[in-house]
Amino acid sequence: MNKELIIRSGEDAVDFALLKDGKLIELHKQEDTSNFQVGDIFIAKIRKPVAGLNAAFVNVGFEKDAFLHYHDLGPNLASYLKFIKLVSAGKLKDFSLKNFQFEKEIDKDGTISDILSANQSVLVQVVKEPISTKGPRISTELSFAGRFVVLVPFSDRVSISQKIESKEEKDRLKKLVQSIKQRGFGVIVRTVAEGKSIAELEKDLQNLMNRWTAMCKKLPTAHHPSKILGELNKASSILRDVFNDTFTSIQTDDEELYQETKDYLAEIAPEKQKIVKLYQSKDVPLFEKYHIERQIKTSFGRTVSMSKGAYLIIEHTEALHVIDVNSGNRSNKATNQEDTALEVNMIAAAEIARQLRLRDMGGIIVVDFIDMQNPDNRQVLFNFLREEMSDDKAKHKILPPSKFGLVQITRQRVRPEVNIETREENPNNLSGDVDAPIQIIDKINFSLEKIIKDHNGVKLNVHPFVAAYLKKGFPSLRSKWFFEHKKWVKIIPRDAYTYLEYHFFDSQGNEIKE
Repeated sequence: MNKELIIRSGEDAVDFALLKDGKLIELHKQEDTSNFQVGDIFIAKIRKPVAGLNAAFVNVGFEKDAFLHYHDLGPNLASYLKFIKLVSAGKLKDFSLKNFQFEKEIDKDGTISDILSANQSVLVQVVKEPISTKGPRISTELSFAGRFVVLVPFSDRVSISQKIESKEEKDRLKKLVQSIKQRGFGVIVRTVAEGKSIAELEKDLQNLMNRWTAMCKKLPTAHHPSKILGELNKASSILRDVFNDTFTSIQTDDEELYQETKDYLAEIAPEKQKIVKLYQSKDVPLFEKYHIERQIKTSFGRTVSMSKGAYLIIEHTEALHVIDVNSGNRSNKATNQEDTALEVNMIAAAEIARQLRLRDMGGIIVVDFIDMQNPDNRQVLFNFLREEMSDDKAKHKILPPSKFGLVQITRQRVRPEVNIETREENPNNLSGDVDAPIQIIDKINFSLEKIIKDHNGVKLNVHPFVAAYLKKGFPSLRSKWFFEHKKWVKIIPRDAYTYLEYHFFDSQGNEIKE
């Protein structure tokens, strides 16, 4: 398995594409105008507590006030507010908390108006970026994410990732962390810490303590509202969260990002520095070289084609996302309908897991799989979908398929969904828009798979530009069709056709309808 991170730098944004065996599975964009990332910490002021919502609106400098719910305050809020007040006034210079006198924990079922008041200073962290018309969602429970551990001030709890299955390893990590952590700081041990030495964990923890200290030093001179501590740059934060020993290549076309990435890997995995490459070709852009632009255009539309003629229909509503699985009129060697349904559903489950990460879809997702009568098959599908989504870093929950074939998924939404326009202005100077021209090849492939089984002597009539593309190179796309279907498709250029028009005909000259 090859895992590659491709980083493209533009004038006003940096794009990050994560590939698995050449297939695009995650796409991120960092824009210079983005002032609110998950993990950013702000010194802010309470605008007003709202008793009915048991929450407060907070001015963090965004056009819409941030939302702070009572449940996001944390049990040690009183100690936390006292600490901020003393540090901001310059009366407390020791940020280690080892000699700090903690206050009584707040009532977990209390009301926000009893604790917070208008114009009160508060240190908050963004836990959900601004989405649609809503401001950021924030929390006063700060956390500092490192490579192996997450530091949580004003807590003494040590938690181990549930994805670490070995009880012995969990116990080992817990003892190690408890021996090196400081009083007043909780620690969450991440999955990638499995098997790591005490020296590696201690170095990571010390880096996070340094970030905490650096942030505290800024408080006395900070104005309200302002960002006190930003998340790592996007390249470093993505490497921190997704990088592991399975990565085979990291490429970027920006010299500064290249050096930044090498420096970060020097800290977390020195032996992997050699996989970072600077892409310098001027002839072919980086995303074109790895066929990423093509995958973007063909992956974000309403219809998503899959292998063997199957496809997905993805619809978005205000409340939820709906995904419909369709088998298409495809050839299949399965002996009965149940086997066909299971095969298509398994293909769809893998693509759905990819689509959720690629589009960063959050909230409620309802998937209408093809009905299966056998409960064992429904269990096989459920287990396979869970396995495919096991690499998804976003918190999610999957419910087993119902008798109607519906699967319900909830997936954490912390930033706006990736939404890329796949329709373009009509190239034939007609009104309206059309699918992006790059999608025409996938549509032709999709149509061919539906009809090729039942017809010989198939002729494809297309615009001359498309015909030239299908015939070019070796092996050409037409040659690949022959190798796959063992049938030759004759391609006929038609000057009268519009760019995106195509029709299939049989050997007698009759048009083949799908």
